[in-house]
Amino acid sequence: MSENSISLKLEEFGSIFFIGIGGVSMSSLAMIAHSGGCRVAGSDRTQSKVTDELEKSGINVCYGHCADNVEGFDTVVYTAAVREDNPELARARQLGIKVMKRAEFLGALMKRYDNRIGVAGTHGKSTVTSMLAMIYLGADRDPTVLSGAEIGDMGGSYRMGGKRDFIFEACEYADSFLSFYPTVAVVTNVEYDHSDYFKTFDQMVASFDKYVSFAEKAVFNFDCEKSREIAKRYEGSCLSWAFDNEEADYLIKNIQAGPGMQSFDLVKDGEVACKIELTVPGRHNVADAAAAAVTALNDGISPEAIAEALRNFHGAKRRFDYRGKLNGAPVYDDYAHHPSEIHAVIGAAREVTKENGRVICVFQPHTYTRTEQFFDGFVSSLSEADKVVLAEIYAAREVNTTGISSEKLANKIDGAVYLDSFEKIAEYLAKECRAEDTLIIVGAGDIVSLGGMLPLSCE
Repeated sequence: MSENSISLKLEEFGSIFFIGIGGVSMSSLAMIAHSGGCRVAGSDRTQSKVTDELEKSGINVCYGHCADNVEGFDTVVYTAAVREDNPELARARQLGIKVMKRAEFLGALMKRYDNRIGVAGTHGKSTVTSMLAMIYLGADRDPTVLSGAEIGDMGGSYRMGGKRDFIFEACEYADSFLSFYPTVAVVTNVEYDHSDYFKTFDQMVASFDKYVSFAEKAVFNFDCEKSREIAKRYEGSCLSWAFDNEEADYLIKNIQAGPGMQSFDLVKDGEVACKIELTVPGRHNVADAAAAAVTALNDGISPEAIAEALRNFHGAKRRFDYRGKLNGAPVYDDYAHHPSEIHAVIGAAREVTKENGRVICVFQPHTYTRTEQFFDGFVSSLSEADKVVLAEIYAAREVNTTGISSEKLANKIDGAVYLDSFEKIAEYLAKECRAEDTLIIVGAGDIVSLGGMLPLSCE
């Protein structure tokens, strides 16, 4: 496994302008640079809670993208979603300003840390990153953390800590994680996604393989076929966990669920290595906790510290995030946007739903390519809910060239309803939800605003 050559100090970037500064990861990087003494500014399309916090910290935020905004800066950092014709990016190139993708900037920063734990995978990486953050904090390791989701227990999506441990989320989209150089590579699973970038599954698997090759040690999910396939090429430098695959180093055994909790044993060589209790529901959270625990055990953290941290873990923001009650029905918000993730979140909702209650799922598909690529998968996973409400597709970076729509999706799901605005959805839910139901609001777009339109109580 190899090491990269990037090793820049923060001050070498000079003054930094972030295009798309309102994103979770970009705002975290901006705050890290700001706290490190750099002059920082940025731009985003609209004002938000995140940009308000940045401005309160003394970072200037421009709303809208204007070429003049980047003048006078030494470095411009941009996200993979920013197009080449963006006026700020184009002006930076014209002026000869150093231009870096977000992933390249993060990859350069992380080289300052001795122990770099990168969490990759199609699903679960934000939760595993959050769990690891709480474990390392509980073990007094003072980690620096950069997550793709806000961690309520940590008070945000990033944390500036000591110079030894850096825990970060490694996103595969547009091969961003190939700019990261972990010493420990965690792979939660490898399932096909981002078909607008990865034209084949084999291309995506090859990217995960290359990501793992940068690390000294890797931690794999052996219940996942492609994860297991990659791991075979790194025998002797990897660890693994699984529910069912006996080849794994650690096995998840004795799962028990009760009101508000679930527990399991993490078993190695027939002996219990760690007994874990969780207050977050769902089989997927058991898998994520196992990934975090195996990684921490490998780094010398005690089973007691791991168990204590996971017992007190309350979840990452928008990962089955409790919002309140509607007509007595608990309401949860979740970032799920892939059929497998929807299957997992509906399963978690089923666990907490009262007897005779319904799981009502409101879903906003994310991007036209994903909706079309996984159309049948969405039909299958959404059909596991008792009632489905579809919002229109969130376009993100795309233009609809095929005529795919949420209405077409709704027509394939028994009893599903398609409504063309969040206002109509809020009105519908206020009439539909009953006290014994569980409502889940699901999607990676702007559906997060729906919660604010509902008359939720805080009981």
